[in-house]
Amino acid sequence: MPVRAIVQKLIRAALTVLLLLTTVFVVLRLSGDPAVYVLGIDADPDALEAYRKQHRLDRPIHEQYLRFLEDATEGHFGQSFMEGRDALEAVMDRLPRTLLLMSVTLGVTLLIGIPAGIFSALRRGSWMDKGIMAVTVASFCLPSFVLGIFLILLLSVTWRILPTAGYQTWQHMVLPVITMATADAAIFARFTRSAMLEVLGQPYMRTARAKGLPWARAVIRHALPNAAIPTVTIGGFAVGSLIAGAVVTESVFAWPGVGRLLVTSVQNRDLPVVQVIIVLVAISMVTTNLLVDLTYGWLDPRIRGLMGRRAEAKP
Repeated sequence: MPVRAIVQKLIRAALTVLLLLTTVFVVLRLSGDPAVYVLGIDADPDALEAYRKQHRLDRPIHEQYLRFLEDATEGHFGQSFMEGRDALEAVMDRLPRTLLLMSVTLGVTLLIGIPAGIFSALRRGSWMDKGIMAVTVASFCLPSFVLGIFLILLLSVTWRILPTAGYQTWQHMVLPVITMATADAAIFARFTRSAMLEVLGQPYMRTARAKGLPWARAVIRHALPNAAIPTVTIGGFAVGSLIAGAVVTESVFAWPGVGRLLVTSVQNRDLPVVQVIIVLVAISMVTTNLLVDLTYGWLDPRIRGLMGRRAEAKP
């Protein structure tokens, strides 16, 4: 991919993050007074004023915003209102647990969803195909919190096989991973099946078979690479769904990660911590979409050439 096209994508990514940060900053400041929420509505006015001054909440919103951007460029996001320590440090303490949960969930999702979609496409119209698609529809329609509660009642309360909450052992990860991976695996299976069916009907697949190329080799060499582009697209959205799913799943299973911290921080109006989490989420989403765009060019030379022509056409 041309360097100019990459630079343009980086600029758009930076502007997207800046716009999101601006929106979040303004909305959080307009949602209520953190001093009143933390100290109580009956708190002494002098105490409220001192609290606002301590956290620079007494300044006009545009001054707070400029100070926030200045501090953010230096890696400072203020002090947590509830914990009294650096907000970035508070989030970083929880981040490894969320990353562990998300990485295992993503691995399980890919290992189940993609092979299921490929197998379903290769057995189109069979009872296996219909069964897989029926399961994917049911899995996608089932809310994650309902599935999580059902798994707790079945596997933890009734059968006493797995723990209901915590993160000390690998057993504590089983229920959250199943809850988060179920819907995402169903999405991957359906999109992989659709992409494979479209590719299998292309003329170059018939040509490969006509030249005597074995069916398995034709699928591996020609069908899978061409069907990978829609799957990569869904992979970008999967990161966002994992982040959103972590908020619900970590709350249901008391997993001490960033998702649970976000819920408690929003409830307590801990604005610095919420801002740090939003920044991390925004950067991860923008970075993922940027990597997806770059992967397009690597998988399909036609897309790489089109991006180059568009970049050269712009002044």
